[in-house]
Amino acid sequence: MYAQMQGEVATVAMLLVPGFMLDADLWRDVVPALGDYGPATYADLSQDASIAAMARRALLDAPDRFILVGFSMGGYVAREIVRQAPERVSALVLIATSARGDSDVECQRKAAVAGQSAGTAFRGLSRLAILSSLHPDNAGRADILERIQAAGQRMGGDAFRRQSLIERKDERHVLASIRCPSLVIAGEEDRLRSRAEALELHHGLVGSSFEVVAEAGHMVPMEAPQSVAAVIRDWLDQLNTGA
Repeated sequence: MYAQMQGEVATVAMLLVPGFMLDADLWRDVVPALGDYGPATYADLSQDASIAAMARRALLDAPDRFILVGFSMGGYVAREIVRQAPERVSALVLIATSARGDSDVECQRKAAVAGQSAGTAFRGLSRLAILSSLHPDNAGRADILERIQAAGQRMGGDAFRRQSLIERKDERHVLASIRCPSLVIAGEEDRLRSRAEALELHHGLVGSSFEVVAEAGHMVPMEAPQSVAAVIRDWLDQLNTGA
């Protein structure tokens, strides 16, 4: 099934898709270690109010053919990109994400945001919310907290409202339709996306690979960038050699 990939992966570009209230800075320490796999392009999720619209916008600026990497909410966008343009995606990497639809708790949060005035002042993501996304050992990492808070402030209140209200549909029953080589990466102590959700993706994506990154919570690309890059690089190297 993956024979068409051999010898191709190293020559294509990468399209990297961030998560909720994050931007290209998420990948700052990951991309330099993936230089053998072409130039990096970054999806902008700040302007649209649906997963489908985010995917369409990302495709407008994407290379003709690319390795696709999606983190958290960006994993939903990445899978939609594959559905919209399967011929352009050489390989798919999903990090700290899920194929489940919105839970009851998430629906309640959306209702709370929808009930707020559009003019409500946005002060960025709270420290408590950010800490819940980190491995306990990284709670004192001021550098990571500052980067996440800064990204939220760059995105702004309008993007926060749009992204908070986005509907995530249950995709578990359609994962098998994705036929490109796929890699699922989970953080060892991700408190936002469970190991069960990562394994659902792995089992649903035909022939996919699965890796757990140690000493990382949900914010895997920031908490363990070198480990993430090594996992992706090793997997792509295996695709190139047909291993």
